[in-house]
Amino acid sequence: MSRRFYLFLIVIVSFLQGCQPQPSALKIENPLPVEFGDPYILKASDGNYYMIGTGGVKDGFKMYSSSDLKSWKDEGRIYQGNTSDSWNIANFWAPELYEKDGKFYLLFSADWRENPTNELENFRIGVAVADNPTGPYTDLMDRPIFDPGYPVIDGNLWFEDGKTYLYYSRCCYKNPVESEVADWAREKGMFNEIEESWVYGVQIENDFSGIIGEPKLLLRPPVKMDDQQAEWESRSVTSGEVNRRWTEGSYIIKNDDTYFMMYSANYFGGKNYAVGYATSPSPLGPFKKADNNPVLQKNVEQGGVVTGTGHNSITLAPDGKTMLCVYHGRTSETGDERVVFIDPMEITADGKLVVHGPSTKYDKSSN
Repeated sequence: MSRRFYLFLIVIVSFLQGCQPQPSALKIENPLPVEFGDPYILKASDGNYYMIGTGGVKDGFKMYSSSDLKSWKDEGRIYQGNTSDSWNIANFWAPELYEKDGKFYLLFSADWRENPTNELENFRIGVAVADNPTGPYTDLMDRPIFDPGYPVIDGNLWFEDGKTYLYYSRCCYKNPVESEVADWAREKGMFNEIEESWVYGVQIENDFSGIIGEPKLLLRPPVKMDDQQAEWESRSVTSGEVNRRWTEGSYIIKNDDTYFMMYSANYFGGKNYAVGYATSPSPLGPFKKADNNPVLQKNVEQGGVVTGTGHNSITLAPDGKTMLCVYHGRTSETGDERVVFIDPMEITADGKLVVHGPSTKYDKSSN
């Protein structure tokens, strides 16, 4: 091989490497000093980042703001629930924040005041609105968006072609499901039944006043034990932790003509909480779960310190290009409280979604 041809090859290889997705140059020390579950970060039109999540205040939500994703300002309470005239009374969970037509909309789950049969879980999804990202937010309506007849949590919105889509998770509560995993648990004498949560999607009115059509089932735990997703999605059951299997915390994005829906499985309070994704050619499915699931999970088996990784959202780095996965987890250093992590993620040339995490300042190992 001539020297000239060898140098030519080096130039070509260097060019091709430069065309591949590269990890973000943004260096964030995980975990952030923020005790949130279900964190969500909006990069607003003013160029700043606004983070909300479960926890921090009673009967409502608080916020942190940042210009660089590194230094965060405590903005205090932005929404007060459980008032004399509110539709909600307790368990304020999984908020998300959207900027639309000059307004800011807070989507969240909470227990509905209307509960004639005294259900132990009575969650519904509502919307509050404000003129500024830091609020204060007031309820858009004196009721949830809609009542499906069962408890729902973890709302997520998608806007496209003048339409608005709502994704949510039906709670495990009073939803026992027969499956080979349930049969296995009974045979082992572990649990008599296994309850499951499922992800649904539905088009809603653009003013959030109600749904259009009937919700469609999009994702659920595997029925068969030889399903390649069954092992990681059933760990809370097979470990004897709890008699429930979750499909929750959905978050949807679009890349080219493919919709990617990220979701969390297993008990949110345990070590096995993890994230996978599914793809579809349509915003309402059908969705196919990915072969490389889970894409985010505990790393203690690899010498790391992180467990309970889940309920993620996605934002963009200050460069406006690099996708960042925002999620909660626990570490052996921070204890039982859920804390916030931000790690780079990408969709590779062959269409696979990859999260470069979990990473921490305590241990640099990652999955």
